Amino acid sequence: MQRQITGFHLDDKNDWVAELSCCHGQHVRHNPPWTNREWVVTEKGREEKLGEWLNCVKCDSGQPADF
Repeated sequence: MQRQITGFHLDDKNDWVAELSCCHGQHVRHNPPWTNREWVVTEKGREEKLGEWLNCVKCDSGQPADF
């Protein structure tokens, strides 16, 4: 299910987590060569992604909110 990004925070391992409008979190790592998300490593890049849509697999599977 598509949900909007409303914010970001770092988890306990210092990986970025997108906060979604459904109150679920989704990791958005820059981990080349497997995942190329250079935008996540800068504040400006993260700000530019606010309001973008991500598929929330937690919603798809009916999981409770993370926050």
